[in-house]
Formats: sequence, C-alpha cells, structure tokens
Amino acid sequence: MHSNLWVEEKFQDFLGIKFKVEKVLFSGKSNFQTVDVVETKGHGKMLLNDGLIMVTERDEFAYHDMITHVPLFVHPHPKNVLVIGGGDGGTAREVIRHASVDKCTMVEIDGMVVDACKAHIPQTACALDDERINLIIGDGVQFVKETKEKFDVIIVDSTDPIGPAQPLFGEAFYQDVFNCLTDDGIVVSQGESSWYAMDIQQSLLKVLNNVFPKSYLYSFSNLTYPGGLWSFTFASKKYHPVNDFNPERVTQSGLAFDYYNTPLHSAAFALPSFVIKGLDELIDN
Repeated sequence: MHSNLWVEEKFQDFLGIKFKVEKVLFSGKSNFQTVDVVETKGHGKMLLNDGLIMVTERDEFAYHDMITHVPLFVHPHPKNVLVIGGGDGGTAREVIRHASVDKCTMVEIDGMVVDACKAHIPQTACALDDERINLIIGDGVQFVKETKEKFDVIIVDSTDPIGPAQPLFGEAFYQDVFNCLTDDGIVVSQGESSWYAMDIQQSLLKVLNNVFPKSYLYSFSNLTYPGGLWSFTFASKKYHPVNDFNPERVTQSGLAFDYYNTPLHSAAFALPSFVIKGLDELIDN
C-alpha cells in the first residue's frame, strides 16, 4: 500500500533519523500536539508526538526498565508512586510489577496519546486498566502543586522541554515535587542526551541541586533516540542510588527484565568522561 513511505524525525536542525513505514495506524491533532502511531519495518509500532519518536515496540523496554526499576529498587519500600506523563503506559506497567506498590497515580496531559496507545500499542498500554493504576488526564504541573498526597517515588516521564512539557524542567515544578514526596522520597526524570542536549542536562541538574540534597545522572542505550545514549536524572532526599541499592531485592522480587539487571543498575551511574567534564560539580558522588 505505502511501498515507499518513511517517517523521519528531524532532531534540532542538523540530524534526521528515518524509519520505513508499513502503514499508518493513527493520526490526530490534540489540543497539545500531533499524535501519530505507525507500523514500521524492523521496529514494530511507533508513537510520535509532534514528529518526535516517543516509543517503539522493539526498544521500549530499555527506557521503561531504566526509568522505573532504578528508583523502585533503591527506595526500600515504595508503596505510593506518581508518574507524570508516560501516556504510552509503559512506565506505569513496570511500576505495578513491584509487589510493594499499592497505588500508581499517572497524570498525563494528553488523552489522545493514551487512547491511541490503548488502541494500537497494547504492548505498552496493557496495564492502564489495572485497579492499582489511577489514571488522570490532566496537567502534572498543576497536580503536584495542588495534591495533598505524599509519594515515595515520582517518575517524570516527559517529552523534550518544548510545548506542553516545558514547565516540567523548571524549578517551581521541582519544588512542588519535593513537597509532595515523602521524607525519603526519590524523583527520576527523563534527562535528555549528553551528546546533543547537555545544556538541558546542565539546567535540569542545577534546578535539582537547588531543591534536593542529592542529584545524579544515569544513562542507558536505546535504538531510536538521537545519539543512542540517553539519560535520566535521579534526585533524592535521602538515598544514594548505588550505595543504598541492595541487589538481593532484585533477586527476591522474582521479576525478569529485558534490559535492567543488578550489575547494570550500578554501572548506569558510571558516566563517560566527557559527561563528567560537562556536568562538573552538578552531580553528587
């Protein structure tokens, strides 16, 4: 049908990544962005927001494993977890695999993303109807400002700091996040590319340093984000992501993973020299 259809993500103004498309499954424009789901050759179904690749079936596990299991295995007993963003459902899916979690609140601004993924990418959206997930279509910035709930772990699963996600990289937002975390709470956030967006990493870590006593960066590899090496930030009121990590908890959980494992947990915090130089004094040891 579409014998020569390709989708190209144009990143900044000098890089493009192209994928062969077998068919377009969904295309819509919400109040916030354009939302597309396509079936690709080689990477399965793919979600794009405003032409930027959010998730593909082939490598989504790398991102969702690392944004979720790193903080949930550092916190000694995470019961109440908040996910901001994450409309494809993959992060919430991984959160509720942890037996200690009683409730996962997920606040996604764009209902069209959730609906498109439920209809076309059940691989990530399969858990969104689980009774432990409280799905709210709304503004995460407003939510953390107004909620009276306290969370053990908050996961900011956001897009790049443009459009609706921009406030998710600011100090006012992280002050609200700090206030609705428990006394030993952890926040992990999508942390961009050290190759292409170190300026964003620097500003995000400055914000975290102003609000939290401990801030770190960790990395993972995936197929479909520009540069292949991507990062998360880890900020905490109390816990060190490596020194306070007990590998036995992973074994005892009985969970199996496609990307995450115990040696990789600690190794992810070992950063390339150019990243250490570029983020000098912004990362705790």
